[in-house]
Amino acid sequence: MSPDIWMLLIFGACLVLGMPVAFALGLGGAAGIVTGLSPDMLATLGTNTYNSIAKYPLIAIPLFILTGIIFERAGVAASLVNFAQSLIGRRHGGLALVAVLVCLIMGGMSGSGPADAAAVAMVMLPSMTKAGYPRPFSASLIAAASSTAILIPPSIALILYSVMMPGLDLRALFAAGLFPGLLAGASLLVPAYFLAKRNGWETVKSTDEELPSIRASFVKAIPALLAPVIILGGLRSGLFTPTEAAVVAVTYGLLIGTFVYRQLNWSGLLEMFNDAVKISGIVLIIISLAGIFAWAGTTLGTFTRLADVILSISDSSLVLLLLVMLLVLLAGMLLDAISIYLILTPILVPLIQHFGWNPVWFGILLAMNIAIGQFTPPVAINLMVTTKVANIRLEETFGWAMLFMVTMFSALLLVLFFPQIALWLPEYLGYSTT
Repeated sequence: MSPDIWMLLIFGACLVLGMPVAFALGLGGAAGIVTGLSPDMLATLGTNTYNSIAKYPLIAIPLFILTGIIFERAGVAASLVNFAQSLIGRRHGGLALVAVLVCLIMGGMSGSGPADAAAVAMVMLPSMTKAGYPRPFSASLIAAASSTAILIPPSIALILYSVMMPGLDLRALFAAGLFPGLLAGASLLVPAYFLAKRNGWETVKSTDEELPSIRASFVKAIPALLAPVIILGGLRSGLFTPTEAAVVAVTYGLLIGTFVYRQLNWSGLLEMFNDAVKISGIVLIIISLAGIFAWAGTTLGTFTRLADVILSISDSSLVLLLLVMLLVLLAGMLLDAISIYLILTPILVPLIQHFGWNPVWFGILLAMNIAIGQFTPPVAINLMVTTKVANIRLEETFGWAMLFMVTMFSALLLVLFFPQIALWLPEYLGYSTT
C-alpha cells in the first residue's frame, strides 16, 4: 500500500477503536512518515509538535476558554435572562426567544458553545419546564442556540482557522461571523415560536410571578451587556489585538464576577483556572499532534492528491461546494471543531485556490456546518451538556435536534448563495477579506 493509504488507514483505525483524536492524528502522521519517508524522519516529531502551537494567535484560545468559564460562573447568564424576560414578557415562545437571545449574547463573550450551553441551560431549563416546555425540546433548543458561539465573535474556531490560513485578517473573520450567527439564531426562533403556540406552551396565568421592571433588570444587566461591546469595540478601534482582547475579556469577567455580581471567590477562582488548564491542555494537545499529521500529509503530497480526487468528481464549483459542506456536516456529527479544522483545512485549501472561493466566506460556511454538528447526534457535545443539566437521555432529543438542524442548515444555504451576508460587514469596516 502507498504511504497515503497507510497514513489514512492508521488514522481511521485509531478513531474506530475509540482512541482520542489527538493520538489518532499523531500515530497516523507517524505511520505516513515511516512508510513514505524514513524512520530517521521521526526525529522531526518534536519540532513539528512545537511549531504547531508556537504561534502568537493561539495564545487567545486558552484565554477565551477561561473567559467562557468565568462568565458561566459569574452570574452573567441570570442577569441577561432577567433583562430579556422583562423586555419580551410572557407569551407563547417567549422563554424560547429569551434562551436564544441569551445564547447569542453569551457567544459574544466566550466563543465557546459548551460553556454557553451549560450557563444558559442551568438558568433557563427550570423556567422553561415550569412553563410547560418539554425538557427534550428545551435542551435541544439551548444546545442549538449555543452552537452559534462558534460564529459570533470572538470565536475560538475562527482563531484556529486564521492560523491554518496564513494571511487572513482575524478581525475580518470575526466581523464576517456576526450576521450569519444572528441569522442562525433567527432560524431557530421560527420553529420554536410556532411549536410553542401550537402546543400551548407558556400560557399566561394569573398566578405567575410578576416580571422585573425593564429599568431595574437593564441596570443589573449593563455590566454583562458591556462585555461584547468592550471586546468588539476594542478590536474595531484598534485599541487591542484579538489576543489582547482575550486578556481584556478575562480581566473584565473577573472584575464584574467579583465586585458586581459577587459570585466569584478565591477558592472558585482556583477551580476555574484548573478547569481552564485542563480544557486548554486538551485543545493544544490536539493542535500539536495534528501538526505531525499535517506535516506528513503535506510532505507526502497526500492532501494534494485528495484534493485532486475531489476535483475529479465534478467541474462545477457549486456541486463541489455542496459536497464539501455535506462532508463537513458529517464530520461535525463525529468530531469536535478543532479536529475538523486541523484535518480538513489542508485538504480544502487547494479547492479554495482552484475555484477562487473567498477564504473568509468559506471559513464562515465551515463554521456554520460545524455549529450544526455541535448539536447533531451521535457526538453533539452541546447536546450532551444540556441533556446532563436537564437530567434526560440524549436519545430523547434526537427528533428536536433534527428539526433545528434543518432550520439552521437553511440559514447556511442563504449564506452559501448570498456571500455578502458574511462579507458585507468586514468590507464595510475596511478589513481585507482575501
